[in-house]
Amino acid sequence: MKGRKQRAQEAKARPRLPIGRALFGLIALMGIGVAARLILVDDPMGGRPSQEVAIVDNKAANPVAETAATGPVTITADPQQYAANGSDGAAPLAAGSPASTGATPDASGIVPDLSEETANGPIPRMSGTGETPYAAYRHPFDAASVGNGPRVALIVTGLGINEQGSLDAIGQLPDFVTLAFAPYGKGLANTVAAARNGGHEVMLEVPLEPFDFPQNDPGPHTLLTGEAPRENLDKLFWLMARFGGYFGVINNMGARFTASAGDFGPIMEELGARGIGYIDDGSSNRSVSEQLAHANKVPFARANLLIDANPARTSILSALASLETEALENGSAIGIVSALPISIQAISEWSASLDGKGIALVPASALMQ
Repeated sequence: MKGRKQRAQEAKARPRLPIGRALFGLIALMGIGVAARLILVDDPMGGRPSQEVAIVDNKAANPVAETAATGPVTITADPQQYAANGSDGAAPLAAGSPASTGATPDASGIVPDLSEETANGPIPRMSGTGETPYAAYRHPFDAASVGNGPRVALIVTGLGINEQGSLDAIGQLPDFVTLAFAPYGKGLANTVAAARNGGHEVMLEVPLEPFDFPQNDPGPHTLLTGEAPRENLDKLFWLMARFGGYFGVINNMGARFTASAGDFGPIMEELGARGIGYIDDGSSNRSVSEQLAHANKVPFARANLLIDANPARTSILSALASLETEALENGSAIGIVSALPISIQAISEWSASLDGKGIALVPASALMQ
C-alpha cells in the first residue's frame, strides 16, 4: 500500500483545471453582450415582448355633497309635466310610472340613468341633466283633480319584513297611500314591485340612533352619532341599495341622530346631491331635519301624527279624526301608520268616507316642499 507521503506527492503532481477563472470569464462575456445590445438596439426591455395598456379607474367615489352622476344620459324632463312646486299642474300618468317623459325604465321600473353602481348594489343618483329620483318615482298626482280643499296623506311604515303581510296590506290600501319599506326583508324586490305596480309611491326607511340605543335598536347599519361621516355614509349606501324606485327616505326612530346637526348634516347633504326627498316622522321635537333639508334643497315634509300609537280600532279611528281636524285647520296633514293588520283595515275603511267630508287623500309627496 502507498504511504500518506506518496499519495500527497501524486496529488500535487496532477494538473488542476482553472474552473473559477472559466466561470468568471463566461459571466464577463454575457455582461458585455447585454451591454452591447442595449447600446446598439434602442430597446430597454432587451427585446422582451411588451404591450401598453391604459389603466382606468371607473369606481364611483361617492364624495359628500358631490353629484354622483357623470357620463352621458338620455333622460329629458318635460317642463310642462310638473309645476314649480312639484304637484300642481301635474299631468296624470299611469300609477307607478317614472315621471320623466324621456325615462326608459328597466323590467323592475328603475330608470338606469338614475342609478349608480356601488359595491353593495345600485343606489339612486341625480342624472346629468338634473333629473331626480324624487321627481321620477313619486306618484304622478294630478292636484287639479282634488281641487283646493284640505288634504291628508298617510304613510304606512314597517313594510317588507313580513312578505305575505306586506302583500296583503298592499292589496287593501288605496293607491294614494304612501308605503315605506324597511331595508331588511328577504323578498323586498317582490313586495316593492307589487307596491309600485299597484300604484303606490314607495319610500325607504333609514334606521337612525335613538336616545336609548342600543337598548332600543332600529336594526343593522343604524346611523350613529359620533361616528365619522364616511362611516355613516357607507351605512347609508348599504341601506339605499336594498331596493330601488323610491322617491325619498323616512327615519326609523332617530331622536338622538336627528337632533345632531353635525352628524345629520352630511347625510342630508348627500340626499340633496342625489335628488332624494326626506320625510320626518314627527316623533322628535328636537329634530333639525327641516333646517338641514332646506339648506340642502331636499324635498321635505314632517308628519303631524302617529295614527296607531295605541293599536286599537277605537284609538286609531280617533287619531284619524284628529288628522282630519288638522287638515281642515291648516290645509293639509300627514299621518304615520304601522303595518299592523288592524291599522290597515281601519285606514282602508276610513279612506272611503273622506269624499263625503270634503277632504282629499293624496300621496305624501304631494305635501312636500
